[in-house]
Amino acid sequence: MRITTTARHCEIDPEDKLFAQTHLEKLSRYASDLHEAHLTLSSENYRHTAEIAVKLRDHEFVGRETANSARIAITEAIGGIEHQIRKLKDRRLERRRGDRTRLADAAGSSGETPGEDGESLGGTAWEE
Repeated sequence: MRITTTARHCEIDPEDKLFAQTHLEKLSRYASDLHEAHLTLSSENYRHTAEIAVKLRDHEFVGRETANSARIAITEAIGGIEHQIRKLKDRRLERRRGDRTRLADAAGSSGETPGEDGESLGGTAWEE
């Protein structure tokens, strides 16, 4: 994944830049199709604003946060991006699992549960 950084009206501390890069790399565990990320850090008086734009194959997510510290703003922006990517991952998994749940519902509607050998378990479970 390609990560670019831009500083407006300030300079990015190398430790903050490394911190942002390591946390942005960790986002690839939720989506394997991350192509690039762009971090823009701006400063106005005591406020630091971090804006992160992440591009996936078919989606683009943006997280923007303002805080008193640059690192806090970066952390919160990454948290917002992570939340968006997790929601996308859940939607992707739900779409993939959708056919299996429908098939299981159709098989279960007949009232009989198949046994281990494929035969149905007719009758009651506890006969005395």
